[in-house]
Amino acid sequence: MGNGHPMRDRFAAGTQYIGGRLRSGTSGRTQDVVDPATGETVHTYELASAADVDAAVAAAREALPAWAGATPGERSDALHRFAGVLADRAEDLAHTESVQCGKPIRLTTEFDVPGTVDNTAFFAGAARHLQGQSAGEYSGDHTSYVRREPIGTVGSIAPWNYPLQMAAWKILPAIAAGNTIVLKPAEITPLTSLMFAEAAAEAGVPDGVVNIVNGAGRDAGEHLVGHPDIAMTSFTGSTAVGRRVAEIATKSVKRLHLELGGKAPFVVFDDADVEAAAHGAVAGSLINSGQDCTAATRAYVQRPLYDAFVAAVADLMATVRLGDPLDPATDLGPLVSHLQRDRVAGFVDRARAHATVVTGGEAPQGDLKRGAYYRPTLITGAAQDSEIVQCEVFGPVLVVLPFDTDDEGIDLANDTPYGLAASAWSRDVYRAGRATREIKAGCVWVNDHIPIISEMPHGGYKASGFGKDMSAYSFEEYTQVKHVMYDNTAIARKDWHRTIFGDRP
Repeated sequence: MGNGHPMRDRFAAGTQYIGGRLRSGTSGRTQDVVDPATGETVHTYELASAADVDAAVAAAREALPAWAGATPGERSDALHRFAGVLADRAEDLAHTESVQCGKPIRLTTEFDVPGTVDNTAFFAGAARHLQGQSAGEYSGDHTSYVRREPIGTVGSIAPWNYPLQMAAWKILPAIAAGNTIVLKPAEITPLTSLMFAEAAAEAGVPDGVVNIVNGAGRDAGEHLVGHPDIAMTSFTGSTAVGRRVAEIATKSVKRLHLELGGKAPFVVFDDADVEAAAHGAVAGSLINSGQDCTAATRAYVQRPLYDAFVAAVADLMATVRLGDPLDPATDLGPLVSHLQRDRVAGFVDRARAHATVVTGGEAPQGDLKRGAYYRPTLITGAAQDSEIVQCEVFGPVLVVLPFDTDDEGIDLANDTPYGLAASAWSRDVYRAGRATREIKAGCVWVNDHIPIISEMPHGGYKASGFGKDMSAYSFEEYTQVKHVMYDNTAIARKDWHRTIFGDRP
């Protein structure tokens, strides 16, 4: 633990949030939270054990009847207050997120925190609008209507790339719908999830509705997913781990929501604005140091624009400023850890055998050497079936490949196991429209790449998982639909009884 670091005192009471209070884990094993820009340990805490998970689930189960029984207006009021508390704490949240993740302070103050506040405000309104089919006499003799009811206690697992926003994406639709939740963040980035839970309590969300356990995936995570009192699991992370989560969850037939990996294509047709596309590709590939499952990773450029696009992207990448994440002038921070930096470097180094590294492809030296930094990297000449094109790198790396016909461009875009996000770049509305229809991804942007909004769903196709975060569509994940039917005839012998009683009087 860094001597005198403010995180030490901030979380002195512990790094588990169970039943409305911070407490220490009981696993007997510790975890360091490391500032990836400096390598400094800013906090050390004891990881959660299975017993801690059990305590968090018990707290959530105890809080469930009252919270599920609250009116939509009462839950909405609490979430409106919650958004206000988060807005008041914006600076603290942004700073902490930058320190634990290495994110540039511009990103946390202009994207992570405002997006989280907006998500909270959205679900405050959405809590009053759980929609179902209109009541009606669909059989002629009965009135039917649909109820949406909470599923119960949710056990969710969030990744390390957007700890605050992922906490919001998991917690908000769950509690807006009347569920309670136990969230396990990534153990290397636990701090803003705890702050999020504390803000909920200050806003009046009852103790036990939101619980946070910080533990190792194989211990706390697997125990949470397999817990008999957990009715649903929502997981965001890699496809490989998602398969393991599904294996555990399906043993007890839990509701399951998976948001998994991505390898987003960036398709540039020959009538596109090259300058706009190049700026979009650099921003879309480097956001959060490329640690984004929707980041632009594979640019397919129609051959007449290919050379100009590659040159423009290389020039722009050369202007990106790496530096201290807390300096507002910094464009690109470090990756989340030295382990992740080395993983990204391994992908690039293996690609050199069959492709060209146009720019980047190395860790910086000098003052940045001690951090987990990696330069913006542009690669050309790779084969479509190569590792660098097919696998999720999760770093500041963009691969550019040419194509000739529109058919080929769309086929190449679809030629990976993933289908989370994509973009198409064209001035032709019909060409762009075809791309949005035929690219198999949960989100397809036209002439932009990355923006998300609370009102629209986020989720994937194929190996990128199933189910939706954000938007009113997320309530499909966090509610059970119940059909209620009333007889309107008061007749003892119904016509359909003939199937049983035949012609007997």
